[in-house]
Amino acid sequence: MTTIETDTPSPISGIDLSARDETTRPQDDFFQAMNGQWLADFEIPSDKADFASFTALHDTAQEQLRAIIEELSATQPPADTIPGKIATLFNDFMAAENSDAGLERMLEVLEWVDGLRSTEELPSVFGHFDRIGIGAPLGVFVHQDNKDSSRYILDVRQSGLGLPDRDYFLDERFAEQRDAYLAHIATMLRMSSLVPEQVDAEAQAQRIVELETRIAELHWDNVRNRDPQATYNLHTLAGLENLSVQLRWSDYLAALRAGEALDEVTVGQPDYITALGALLDDVPLERWQEYLRFHVVSAFAPLLGPEIDAANFAFYGTTLRGIPEQRPRWKRGVDMVQGSLGEALGQEYVARHFPPENKARMVELVDHLMGAYEESIDGLEWMTPDTKAEAQAKLATFRAKIGYPDLWRDYSNLEIIPGDVVGNVIRANTFEHDRQMAKLGGPIDRDEWLMPPQMVNAYYNPEMNEIVFPAAILQPPFFTMAADDAVNFGAIGAVIGHEISHGFDDKGSQYDGQGNLRNWWTDADHEAFAERTKALVEQYAAYEPVEGHPINGELTLGENIADLSGLAVAMRAYQRSLGGQPAPVIDGLTGEQRFFAGYAQVWRGKTRDEELVRRIATDPHSPAQYRVLGVLVNSDDFVQAFEVGAGDGMWRDPSERVRIW
Repeated sequence: MTTIETDTPSPISGIDLSARDETTRPQDDFFQAMNGQWLADFEIPSDKADFASFTALHDTAQEQLRAIIEELSATQPPADTIPGKIATLFNDFMAAENSDAGLERMLEVLEWVDGLRSTEELPSVFGHFDRIGIGAPLGVFVHQDNKDSSRYILDVRQSGLGLPDRDYFLDERFAEQRDAYLAHIATMLRMSSLVPEQVDAEAQAQRIVELETRIAELHWDNVRNRDPQATYNLHTLAGLENLSVQLRWSDYLAALRAGEALDEVTVGQPDYITALGALLDDVPLERWQEYLRFHVVSAFAPLLGPEIDAANFAFYGTTLRGIPEQRPRWKRGVDMVQGSLGEALGQEYVARHFPPENKARMVELVDHLMGAYEESIDGLEWMTPDTKAEAQAKLATFRAKIGYPDLWRDYSNLEIIPGDVVGNVIRANTFEHDRQMAKLGGPIDRDEWLMPPQMVNAYYNPEMNEIVFPAAILQPPFFTMAADDAVNFGAIGAVIGHEISHGFDDKGSQYDGQGNLRNWWTDADHEAFAERTKALVEQYAAYEPVEGHPINGELTLGENIADLSGLAVAMRAYQRSLGGQPAPVIDGLTGEQRFFAGYAQVWRGKTRDEELVRRIATDPHSPAQYRVLGVLVNSDDFVQAFEVGAGDGMWRDPSERVRIW
């Protein structure tokens, strides 16, 4: 028989076979079976709280960005050009490693606090601090009006805590972290010379923690804050006075530079605003000044010299997250440039590291996923025809953004001054704040991206009804151009499906295709949906990654729905892509098995316990292994692909499997 040779290479599986634990059956623990050898061999780097696929890609991107910055610096560009601004920000940060010059610049900011003469002046300082990037009890952001997506609106929200969440102040599980926070505040006050030697820094720190605890008691919890209806409270400027006269809204908004176009705002937590106003009356001015001084130091700590930087990391890095060592300074310098000139750096990144064929292939994958989702909606047994029609109408208006923006952000008016590290950070924060405020009263910018292209992430924006995939995530293991389609559908396909599914999770499903909060469901469909989501809440609440710290099934519900539905739709899309032809067996795995293996290896990772505890309290995403195990036990396709049977660890009775979209 004659063998015909071709130039077409045989497809690779894209699966890391060396990561597998051959002693664990996939039917018993699929996460361990696919990743167990890697989990046993890999040690989390000493400068990280965790390590996962996202982390590896982030590290690669940082190396690439550092090379870009150094390349730009080598040309010695003028300081007022974009390359010059990038080079100046990075090089000045690196040069300031052993300098405490930032302390002098910080004293200028503290003049706003020291100059206060009454609590009536506090709202103005809160607004000013928000503008320059310092924490205060009020925070704002500009976005599309949730009930009128044709306009931008200012949203006022609770803020002002130095610990990750209200529960760290109020829950006895975090007593050790509270004690450490108290000691940390006293240390920072002494190091920054904010208290004379004869003043008791511990007593001042105690008063600061007591005030923050009172603020925390007023905060809504994370689950309540996920409710877009509860957090949408439209007020005229006059109506704000009815919530709290003590917050002196005209002074606060003037300090924010909100502009004359502002006539209405939304308030996330109205009773918090009212209670905060009463707190301004109840707490003496000097207590507020102590609180604000500490938050000034905390905001700029990495720029205030090596001792303060190290003390800040010792608490926020080691105590709260379990990280033994500070990251290399150059990595923090790259992050600072990204935070100030994200899209300018991203434009350079895309030109060097994002080939056009990657974007073209992603467009194809998105089309497959959208088609599969359309089929999935049509096939829902629990949804009535009227609601299906509304869901299809919403899906038809989805927009996918892939790789990078069509229009790049203009940073020409951002002033970067050589030698002024703290001042440059303040100017960058102010520049972005003012850019946001300038949207008020203007047209909706549908080309804007909320992430730069070098960020390893993706998102769904309900107000725009769009899914966005930055260039940096479109790499192995998420996306492998040379691999057989199965692993790409199980990896980046599941990510695409995840983001589409956010449009139909418990929160996203409250928005219509135009991005407005509107009920497009029948009562019967609401009840059927709620029944399914209730089962998912209960399933995840039974997982306890760290003893005494179970997953919050309500906080993580939206992400768990997106994981579950996204994977199911990605499998449907993969099967559609085969066009009725059988998939090849590669590395001893069928196409369906490679699909699930690709998904499991995307979520391969290890996390320190301290970081797990923090994320369980604050993060709407479940820990990585449960994003695999919690989803696959509900998947009929997984059960069939690996012949899972009753008594196996991955078995769940068909009557108990949660199926939503």
